[in-house]
Amino acid sequence: MSADEIIPEPPEGFFRAEGRGAFSTLNGPYFHKRATGDLVEQAFFALGRHTNGIGIVHGGMLSAFTDGLLAGAVGRGAGKIAVTIHLSIDFLHMARKGDWVIGEARMTRATRDVAFADGRLHVRGVDIVRASGVFKLMDRPL
Repeated sequence: MSADEIIPEPPEGFFRAEGRGAFSTLNGPYFHKRATGDLVEQAFFALGRHTNGIGIVHGGMLSAFTDGLLAGAVGRGAGKIAVTIHLSIDFLHMARKGDWVIGEARMTRATRDVAFADGRLHVRGVDIVRASGVFKLMDRPL
């Protein structure tokens, strides 16, 4: 591991996630906080490889992380696998290398086949992303 990839201790209550699949493993590591109620919290430490040419965390990285966060909230809320149908993201501010990006999401509604979620990402308490998504619920339980 190079000096550019050293990750400090995560924020209090977060632990390193395992078994998320190849895409998330390559983009991570991601961290989870034990869920309380319907709130799902995840985080990642912004490394140099997460940034774009002007030194801020790439919108694609924030989008991919947000997608997984919202799907996780739906999975927790509905007890099923959630596959993205629609993802809407508003970029409000920026994150930089060395920031802990923390996400919070909740499932807001579910039908038999489809569920909805809202979430946000923040850095040091400042919202950087606001998002909502629609997810297809798969029959296979989590």
